[in-house]
Amino acid sequence: MSNRNITHLSIIMDGNGRWANQQSMPRAFGHRAGIKSINTIVKACTSRQIDELTLFAFSSENWNRPEYEVKFLLTLFEESINQYIDELRQNNVKVKFIGDLDAFNHQLINSINNAEKVTSNNTGLKLNFAINYGGQWEIINAFNRYLLSNPSPQKITIEEFEKNLSLNTNKPDLLVRTGGEQRLSNFMLWQHAYTELYF
Repeated sequence: MSNRNITHLSIIMDGNGRWANQQSMPRAFGHRAGIKSINTIVKACTSRQIDELTLFAFSSENWNRPEYEVKFLLTLFEESINQYIDELRQNNVKVKFIGDLDAFNHQLINSINNAEKVTSNNTGLKLNFAINYGGQWEIINAFNRYLLSNPSPQKITIEEFEKNLSLNTNKPDLLVRTGGEQRLSNFMLWQHAYTELYF
């Protein structure tokens, strides 16, 4: 698949902690390196005129990690949003977060809301972060949203269902997973139905 055919790229950001362990460094070192790599990825997508980038940064299963690591990741998310949002705004990047955001503390939610607000009028790269996200959760959530707006449904169509997804845009053309694992890990199961996979 050539660059000109990719309009939407999705990436499972995996293996940062394992990479740090291999360098005899704490896992936190790997997570910080992963955050820094986002800047490189965004610039690469912009230069290649890719319209949309969706990053799987924190799955709903990540809550099962040690408490100290989860706490560090959430703090890192908040710090990174506040650190990079002005640069993203100036570079015409439009930011969106998808997932069950209600599980996060007020400070992180405020940072998320602010990031989406200050970039809402940008017309360049669409940058989506999937946090506390699971593909099965999204399918159930979309169906429940449909039921709430259609109290007496007779039959649901694919088009009607997709209107209720967290991310109802062009489906990804290419999914890249770093870290060596070869599975979707419950990431955008509906949207990746026909996506090319690169591990």
